[in-house]
Amino acid sequence: MDPAAATGSPTRASPGSTLAIRRIGIDTYRENVAYLHRDCPLYRAEGFQALSKISVHANGRRILATLNVVDDPSIVGCEELGLSEDAFVQLGVEDGHTASVWHAEQPASIAALNRKIAGERLGQDDYTAIIADIATHQYTKIELTAFVVSTHRNELDREEVYFLTRAMVQSGRRLDWHAGLVVDKHCIGGIPGNRTSMLVVPIVTEHGLLCPKTSSRAITSPAGTADTMEVLARVELGLEQLRDIVRSQRGCVAWGGTADLSPADDVLIAVERPLGIDSPGQMVASILSKKLAAGSSHLLLDIPIGPSAKVRNMAQAQRLRRLFEYVAARIGLQLEVVITDGRQPIGQGIGPVLEARDVMRVLHNDPLAPADLREKALRLAGRMIEWSPGVRGGQGLEIAREILSSGRALTRMNAIIAAQGATDFDYRQPALGTHAFDVRATTAGVVTGINNLRLARIAGLAGAPKVKTAGVDLVCRLGQAVAPGDVLYRVYAAYPADAAFAHQASDAASGYTIGAPADVPRVLTEF
Repeated sequence: MDPAAATGSPTRASPGSTLAIRRIGIDTYRENVAYLHRDCPLYRAEGFQALSKISVHANGRRILATLNVVDDPSIVGCEELGLSEDAFVQLGVEDGHTASVWHAEQPASIAALNRKIAGERLGQDDYTAIIADIATHQYTKIELTAFVVSTHRNELDREEVYFLTRAMVQSGRRLDWHAGLVVDKHCIGGIPGNRTSMLVVPIVTEHGLLCPKTSSRAITSPAGTADTMEVLARVELGLEQLRDIVRSQRGCVAWGGTADLSPADDVLIAVERPLGIDSPGQMVASILSKKLAAGSSHLLLDIPIGPSAKVRNMAQAQRLRRLFEYVAARIGLQLEVVITDGRQPIGQGIGPVLEARDVMRVLHNDPLAPADLREKALRLAGRMIEWSPGVRGGQGLEIAREILSSGRALTRMNAIIAAQGATDFDYRQPALGTHAFDVRATTAGVVTGINNLRLARIAGLAGAPKVKTAGVDLVCRLGQAVAPGDVLYRVYAAYPADAAFAHQASDAASGYTIGAPADVPRVLTEF
């Protein structure tokens, strides 16, 4: 369904409701915002209020938008309707085109939302209606927040998670690769530098598996897979181009936002992440709906655990695993779960360019390649290869290791990069932010803790992922002995202000704990 062509009808016609559209260069991030001048005759006559929802019609298309009222005629005049970047793109008309403005009707699913806010259990029809309205931008940010908070506070039971997952799949496209075995790998997140997907894809596709990897961009983290892949190649691919690449290369690493896969998920994530909400039910529905919509038949799920990971202990990991397995079985997705080491970042770099450098070092079998990134990627790829007919359990790791060490994975990755549209990135001499500083140990001892959240925060303040050359380059790892003055990590920023923000944050708390060898947290994994 086209999100710009939302369903419903205006309440009544309004005399003098036709205004000239003015494109206001404001990025409102996945929210349609409209602007009226306070002295606009329409505003005065029709009782519109700031933050009310309005319906905008132009050239046979309609969008809903949240109204903002302005007093400065240089922003929007009395005979104009200002539109934010998101709203302007969705409406799809030229600057100056006329539009009619109406009071918007309340979405039909609001009654179900109110019942969820009250703590009631909802059924499949309720979630289908709510998600359909969210996907077509019928909800304001306030209403979206109410849904996210209510489903978090009144935690969903496993049937509700299944209902929500189905509704999210139905809200957008569903790809069909006409193949019996379509594989994917996903991590629940929270571990900086964990770019195993960019290694798994060329390894398993070189083996012959079909792996169309549609990945996300970062919202609050210093890099998503799509942000890092964009250092190497174009990731914003049209659906037909994506299909052509997968047909020729057996896989891709692309941004999923252009494919309209589970579109309500992207809208909800924009609300969840700033609130710091990542409830198990919402996480399961988000991940599994995307994978099913992308046409996957088999999914390998990575749940890292550690003191500063999303999942802190084995008991939490096992509860989450059971929920994933229940919903995956109900929707017909074959799922394997691995529980991995999330005590510290994976790889050396945090930030798009630094992470792309690490990936290419592994693919080139470079002596400087981070061993933990290499080994984790090989183990994940090995598990996926064992889905192949004729590959026995335990053989996958050696097959994956041979594909990587022989250079075949690099050849496949270079072919995927070329098909998507290569950049001129050189992993041997990557361009990094010119404003750099070191964070050093202040005491002697052993590194007993590395806070994933704190290092992600520092890398973000340095500019990542918007500034691809920014980030954090790790020098010391867990268990490593340090002396006062030893470099723990280096921070890169492209602008003095970003460097100052990151410096202030690292001075307040470096993210490293120095102690005795016995204090290093033990590994809890079930690979």
